[in-house]
Amino acid sequence: MTKNILQISCLLVTILLLMNTSVIAQQPAQYSMYMLNQYNYNVAYAGMDNYLSATGVFRKQWLGLTGSPTTQNVNVHMPWQYLKGGAGLSIQNDILGAERNTAFSVSYNYIARLNEGTYLSLGLGGGLIQKAIDGEKLRAPEGVYEGNTINHNDDFIPLGLESAIAPTATFGVYVKTKSLQLGLSANDLIESDLSFGSNLVTNVQLKRNYHVYAAYDIEISDGLSLQPSALLKSDLVQTQVDFSILSEINDNIFGGVSFRGYSNETIDALIFMAGMNVTRNLKLAYAYDLSISGLSSYNSGSHEIMLNYNLGKELGGMIPAKVIYNPRFY
Repeated sequence: MTKNILQISCLLVTILLLMNTSVIAQQPAQYSMYMLNQYNYNVAYAGMDNYLSATGVFRKQWLGLTGSPTTQNVNVHMPWQYLKGGAGLSIQNDILGAERNTAFSVSYNYIARLNEGTYLSLGLGGGLIQKAIDGEKLRAPEGVYEGNTINHNDDFIPLGLESAIAPTATFGVYVKTKSLQLGLSANDLIESDLSFGSNLVTNVQLKRNYHVYAAYDIEISDGLSLQPSALLKSDLVQTQVDFSILSEINDNIFGGVSFRGYSNETIDALIFMAGMNVTRNLKLAYAYDLSISGLSSYNSGSHEIMLNYNLGKELGGMIPAKVIYNPRFY
């Protein structure tokens, strides 16, 4: 098993290094509790929760800062044993000042069992993204704004609400053993162009971005476990890393801390997380981001809340095996 894990780890790193390095920075939506919502980052994770799993996340970033991001994500995924894999869907709404991004996607992943307790998953997903820009919320240096008059004097800024729709695609690889989890995903693979209305000369291109995830489960004693994890986010121009550790007691109450940022120039936040299993099927979690960057003087932190529901049983039951009747007994 160790040999398989080393080979897969080398493969993930090789794929990342061989990808196109001419990408310009493009930030996907930010979440703190990535380790509790892995399908959001990697379509190859679908079905890895064993049963149908539905997750909803609400995040308000940099509270008190005008125009700060507000993000919601809902996703559902499940194992699809008859097609030897998993399937899922995701809906996301991300608002950043005058900009709104709404995305919908579906996915399928093939899961191969390498040996006892070790699984390799390959996933593909596709969907649509709508980007909208509200020009009434923007101001240009040479603009004229008197009363109800809005004139930006800038062909790159819309006067009102403009929107555009484009297709998206994503690819993921995920490895799971009894203790170790590794994942690599590439999003916005086709780098679609979003073309706005005739009154706007600006076009926006979605830029490919990558996520690398690693986590390890450590059993400290009966009823106590630790899970250190890391999530690397990159467009191969800019890179950011989250380092986290969660502790869980009696498979019920959990809490932990996380640090986001990889250098003095990109330090972002210190994160505190806590949660519990409200019922056997329902999990509730909360995260608070304490800003430690230059923005700390202008906001009171970020808040994120997550609900996860796991069905905990086979959906629709099993397909009965074929039966051959022997007329001798009738």
